[in-house]
Amino acid sequence: MIDYRGELNREQYEVVTADPGPLLVIAGAGSGKTRALTYRTAWLIEQGVSPDRILLVTFTNKAARSMLSRVASLVGERADFVWGGTFHHIGNRLLRRHARLVGYETNYSILDREDAQQLVGSAVIESGIANRNNRFPKATVLLDIISLAANTETPPDEVVRKRYAGAVPFMTDILKVAFRYRIRKQELNVMDFDDLLVKWRVLLAENEGIRDEYARKFEHILVDEYQDTNVIQAEILNLLASHHRNIMVVGDDSQSIYSFRGADFTNIITFPETYSDARVFKLETNYRSTPPILKLANLSIVNNRKQYRKELRAVRKGNIRPVFAPLYDGMQQADFVSQRILEIADEGTPLDEIAVLYRAHFHSMELQMELVRRGIPFVVRSGIRFFEQAHIKDVTAFMRIAVNPFDEIAWKRLLGLYGGIGKARAESIWKIISRSHDPRRQIFAGEISEALSKAAEPGLRGARATLESMFETAGSGWPADVIETIIAEGYGEYLRERYDNHQAREEDLRQLAAFSRQFESMDAFLSDLALMTSLAEDDDSFHRRDRVEPKVVLSTIHQAKGLEWSAVFVIRCSEGSMPLERATREPGGVDEERRLFYVAATRAKDQLYLCHTFMEGSRGGWGRRCAPSRFIDELAPAELTRGEKPFEQWLIE
Repeated sequence: MIDYRGELNREQYEVVTADPGPLLVIAGAGSGKTRALTYRTAWLIEQGVSPDRILLVTFTNKAARSMLSRVASLVGERADFVWGGTFHHIGNRLLRRHARLVGYETNYSILDREDAQQLVGSAVIESGIANRNNRFPKATVLLDIISLAANTETPPDEVVRKRYAGAVPFMTDILKVAFRYRIRKQELNVMDFDDLLVKWRVLLAENEGIRDEYARKFEHILVDEYQDTNVIQAEILNLLASHHRNIMVVGDDSQSIYSFRGADFTNIITFPETYSDARVFKLETNYRSTPPILKLANLSIVNNRKQYRKELRAVRKGNIRPVFAPLYDGMQQADFVSQRILEIADEGTPLDEIAVLYRAHFHSMELQMELVRRGIPFVVRSGIRFFEQAHIKDVTAFMRIAVNPFDEIAWKRLLGLYGGIGKARAESIWKIISRSHDPRRQIFAGEISEALSKAAEPGLRGARATLESMFETAGSGWPADVIETIIAEGYGEYLRERYDNHQAREEDLRQLAAFSRQFESMDAFLSDLALMTSLAEDDDSFHRRDRVEPKVVLSTIHQAKGLEWSAVFVIRCSEGSMPLERATREPGGVDEERRLFYVAATRAKDQLYLCHTFMEGSRGGWGRRCAPSRFIDELAPAELTRGEKPFEQWLIE
């Protein structure tokens, strides 16, 4: 038996052992919410709840793996039966069983971001819009409009008017593209990332028998990061909880910062209204930061109107007060931050325990230049993820065809790899093979050769040779064998001819094959791969490891959420940059910007620096004069009556 009282603090213990029913847990930064969720899961299992009747929902694969691993360390193999994963993972798992009820076949493919953009581009061409006006929104913007409309349950035309005013003159054509994109997805038996939520909600809402089956099955539902849910996710949870009503949502309203993705802040605020008998718990004991940092963090959020009031209390000791550093311009800011990084490192703090956070990527331009000049190694958290690299996507395109022969996006990517074929001829080949009931056989038909020029014949032979070998290997169902076959039967040669770093790329593919060995089918492997590609997370397990030495981390605040460092610099704490000027014009924008400031402050464990530049974009004295951020000004008055400020002011000579 687990010693819950010995391993949890009082707040966590009350959450973990709470009676069934709707529970809202407001978990402050660094308060051990993951611990509360995992021990709650273990507690339920020890109380006799069957593990396969517990649903544990998270937002990232990393969080899901971490939580399930921790549950397993507590209750052993029983944890294997818990339904755990991201919203999209669970949605995909259910849709694989019931896809026909929402108009799809069960072997549908999942489009990642790049594939979806390509299909949107095809929808533009098919709608006769492509060459009509060069100012027409690009595929990436169109996909953003379509995605935001789906995630917020807002008509696309309303999204355009509110978020993309410059696209309003093209409204009619945008709606044509959105409609065509939806039709093409169904014709090709493919879903994009948003469909996994939309179709899951439709499955539950429009099929009473299915809804009742899963509402009865999941006796307990536990949800992480509830403040980041959108309207569809909240509705799915409510439908699943409609029978037992044992739903525990954990989150921090003060860290709700993703409205641009469709996250709905009101979900966590109105939870007690949705469930009138809900009990509200608060985790306010912070294990991350020192008292002076938490004092500043608590003060930074008090001016938000809609919130659950809480006060973080420190467990750790420490008396280094946060520093406010007023600086002349971006160059002086870069000089100050770089010099202080070297000093902190000399005092014994590893470089990878130091982070510089900012509201927008371009805010770090001068700093990056200065770090390079001084030879300070750094990493920007915005590179291409492992699963998004071209060679990974090339190989998985082959595999997708083996699973879903009508995957147009995969066919075009694959064929486009071969010399002499290119995009135009790939389109012609697709039109021929798509008319067949089995494109995998039609690709070898004589009609294809007759339709192409002699220049394309070598490329076609190469494609056919690789496909033939792959189809034979695919019969075994093991994705690792298929990957090895693709490399050996043509793609390895392609890499050697095309890339200087072909050895590194081939090694990536070997790692991919090794990773795939945990999957018993290509269907399962490709589903998980597509989900991982689309998630907005930094999956360290599959990054190219070039970290020969520790590096300072440069990151937007959005990307830093959930992380922590010993020393944190928040730069450009100036009006117009923090908060961003455009955000101040949006409803609720200032409150969300203040939450961003709070998130930035609570990333720091030991030292926190807030930097303000008087001149923005200045070169030789020219530029726009900037006042300190209102969030800095808000910190001082609250403490003036006691004759102190929650920070020290750095003196710049």
